[in-house]
Formats: sequence, C-alpha cells, structure tokens
Amino acid sequence: MTSGMTPSLDELTRTFARIGFLSFGGPAAQIALMHRIVLDEKRWVDEADYLRALSLCMLLPGPEAMQLATWIGWKLHGVRGGLIAGGLFVLPGACVVLALSMIYAAFGQVPLVAALFAGVQAAVIAIVIEALLRVARRALKSRAAYLVALAAFVGLFFLHLPFPVIILAAGLWGYLRSAAAPAPLPPPQPGALSESLRAAAAWLAIWLLPLAALWATAPQRLVEIGIFFSKLAVLTFGGAYAVLAWMAQEVVEDKAWLTLRQMMDGLGLAETTPGPLILVNEFVAYMAGHGAGGWAMGLAGAAIALWMTFIPCFLFIFALAPFVQRLTHMPRLSGALAAITAAVVGVIANLSLWFALHVLFGTVSEARLGPVHLALPEPSTLRPAIALIALGAGFLLLRRHWPLLLVLALSAAASVLAAAFGWA
Repeated sequence: MTSGMTPSLDELTRTFARIGFLSFGGPAAQIALMHRIVLDEKRWVDEADYLRALSLCMLLPGPEAMQLATWIGWKLHGVRGGLIAGGLFVLPGACVVLALSMIYAAFGQVPLVAALFAGVQAAVIAIVIEALLRVARRALKSRAAYLVALAAFVGLFFLHLPFPVIILAAGLWGYLRSAAAPAPLPPPQPGALSESLRAAAAWLAIWLLPLAALWATAPQRLVEIGIFFSKLAVLTFGGAYAVLAWMAQEVVEDKAWLTLRQMMDGLGLAETTPGPLILVNEFVAYMAGHGAGGWAMGLAGAAIALWMTFIPCFLFIFALAPFVQRLTHMPRLSGALAAITAAVVGVIANLSLWFALHVLFGTVSEARLGPVHLALPEPSTLRPAIALIALGAGFLLLRRHWPLLLVLALSAAASVLAAAFGWA
C-alpha cells in the first residue's frame, strides 16, 4: 500500500474526533480501528510505516494506542498534527470519565448504584482474565518467557516486590541475553538528532515545570497526586493492566485515597468509556482530591493526573519519531520488550487473583511466613451471587465473545436483581 494525499488539518481533526468517540474495547480494538480508518479508508500512511511505529509504541511506557495516534498525526502534520490526533484520541473518554467520577463521588453510596457497581466488579474479574489470556498468547512463546512470567507473579503476589523492580529486572534480563544487531542499522534522517533533542527538552519542561509549581504552591494532596502519576507514567509498560495492581495497592493500602471497592468501580468506569484504560488514573485522582477538599480539589486532581499521564506520550513520540526505523531494528531493545511483555503476564495474573479474592470474598486477611505473604480469604464471607455473575461474564466474554459493553450491562442488571431479592 502507498500513502495517499496528505489530509488537511480540518480533515485530520474530524477523523480523529471520530476515532476518539469510537475507541472502545482496549488497545487491540483501538489499534485495529485506526488501521481500518487511517490505512484502509483514508490511505494516509503506509502499512510498513504503521507497523514500525506500532513496534516503537509497544517499546515505550504509556498507552500505545494513544501514542500511535500521536505518531500518525505527527507523520501527516508534524507537531500540530500529533497534538490534534493524540489529544482527540483521549479527550472524549476523559470528559466522560470526569463526568462519571463526579456523579460517583456524589451518589456512589446509594444502594441501587452500589448494586450496579457490584455487578460491574464481578465482570471486571472476567475482563482481566481475558486480558491475561490475550497477552499470554502473544508473549509466552518459549520456556524462558514462561519462567519470566512465573517469576514476576511470585515476586508480586507472594513476595510483594515493587512493581518497578519487576519490570526493570525483566527488561534488563531481556536486553542482556539478546544478540547485538547482525547488520548495520538504517542511517538516521538528516537533522533527526537535533530535532529529537529540541523536542525532548521542550516536552520535558512542559511535563515537569507544572510539577515544580505544584510543589511550591499547591496543597499537599495535589502535590502527592502529581508526583505519584508522574512516576506511574514512566512505568506503564505492557498496558494499564500491568500497573493496576501496584496502583491499587498504593492508593488503597498505602495512601488510603480510595477504598478497594472504589478502585474496582473506577476500573469498571474506565472499561465502559472510550479512550485508553489508563484513564482510570483520572477517576483515582478525582476521588483522591475530592476526599481531601471536595469537588474543586477533585477537578484539580483529575487535571493533574491527565497532564502527568499523557504529556509524556507526546514527549516520547515527538522525541523518538525521527528514529522509528533505527529503533525498531535494534534486537536488544526488542529482547527487552519481549521480556517485559512476558513479565506483564505474571503481573496481570497477580492482578486477576488479587481482584478476584477481594471481589468474591468480604474478608481477605494476610499471613506472613518470613518474606512470603499469603492472602487468606475467609470462606464464610464468599458472595455467591457475585461469584455466579463473574462466571456468567467469563462465559459470555471468553466462550461466546459477546461485546464488552453488553456483558457489563447484563452483569450490572443481574447484580441489581440479586440485591432486590436479597441474594447479594
């Protein structure tokens, strides 16, 4: 395929506004949607360039679909095009998540709303297991990959090692065991290095100067939100599921910004809206700010989380886009990515089990045997109705392949019905 005529900025804007409103279903569906519209319908980008850019985005921390949208805009109209495409990919979902977060903070304890979200939580178990199976099929193609995944799971679930340590260790292991490039790398584009350095300096300042201003002037809770989500932005390898368990542990157990139920409800909200799943950050930050200072601080927290989460995506793409061809021909980087992706399988397995225990049982205690942590659910607190809803959601998603939004709606309705009859 050859690329067609470069679109106008107006056409680019209309197209990515459409993509932004239709981007349900996670990164795989979002990347397929962009391929269908940008390549098959519009013929704006070559297939080979698209796949090379996708490979780069998968190497980077952050939401790969949003980064790919940014690259497409950059390819067609430079920085302006990248800002338009990447921004519109996120904006519709961010607006919806903010509105739902405000409604949830105001009415989340109403019995009907609580019953709705209990059903969503049950479906989330099946959703995360589906993500685990999808990533495992792609990542676990050797005995070494299985061992990396197992080590990541053990390190997180039983040893409570920090998530960043798991990811960095896997990446270093994959990098060191990969061979160097067998052939010369493609030559860089003229002026690429200076262009990349200017972009990196500018976007690093755009990203971090507001954090310095928060440090000097803002309430402590907003400073904490800014620091936390800036760290999270550079550690989100392998998609949002990979960091959810760590984020949940931090914001629920360590920082006490949210309850576990609120965290689960936020994930359900993010699953039902367009845009990247990492928009759950916006919900978490709104609830953290709201708990400390009402809706005004909630809005400030949400804005800070969005800034700290998505500005690095522009930084990475604008700084590295001129080197797409060279970077995707580096076997050591590919080896690091493959090892990180294998570790992500273990990370998501940890997330699946952790979520399932806390949703299906009312009480989960912890026992320690030296460095080993054991999660012990109390059998008498099992929630049978929620367990049945989770099994039903899993059957519909994994075996019948029903649409995600329909399964979420049915799970929520089943939970309301169970509550009405006193079964939940």
